[in-house]
Amino acid sequence: MTIPVQGAASAPGSASAWPAVLTWRAHSAPRMESVRVQLVGNRIKAAGRIIGGHCAEHNAFSASYDLVTDENGVTRRLSLRASLASGEKQVSISRDEEGYWMIEDGTNPKRSTFGGALDVDVVLSPFFNTLPIRRFGMQTDSEDIQVPVVYVYLPDLSVREASLTYSSGSDGIHVLSPVSSSSITIDADGFVLDYPGLAERI
Repeated sequence: MTIPVQGAASAPGSASAWPAVLTWRAHSAPRMESVRVQLVGNRIKAAGRIIGGHCAEHNAFSASYDLVTDENGVTRRLSLRASLASGEKQVSISRDEEGYWMIEDGTNPKRSTFGGALDVDVVLSPFFNTLPIRRFGMQTDSEDIQVPVVYVYLPDLSVREASLTYSSGSDGIHVLSPVSSSSITIDADGFVLDYPGLAERI
């Protein structure tokens, strides 16, 4: 399944389009995400920011992240920093060659396989869905997969083990996560165009 990009000047679609800046606007909350993405084969390097105003879903916050994957699209490291009225928090997440994740937040370091996870997912972010979508080639092939992830909650940056389910078909990709269930549309490179209930790309 390939869903073409429609009318976004900075949107990817060919090798010459990278690096690119992708931006999403939340459907029903005062929140936006913008990320600069560099692609080299299946390797992704990304630097992004999510900004949210106070609403029923969350307190006002600003969060920034830096992500690096290996040549297979497997997450190697992710660093996040969140700023709230009460102060700042940060967490560093990295995966070693033995498949263990190290979570460091300045208090008690945690080392775990997180159920064999190869990806990190961040709640409220449409960008991080791209990681398993591209690894499994779901932008071109129909798949039905269960994906263990290192799941990061915003804005408190708590980290837990979780599992997401992706099912692709002619009408898009259905995503079942710990916080939502929705059918999303993606572009030809596997980046989210619209995630009903979460955000749309602008």
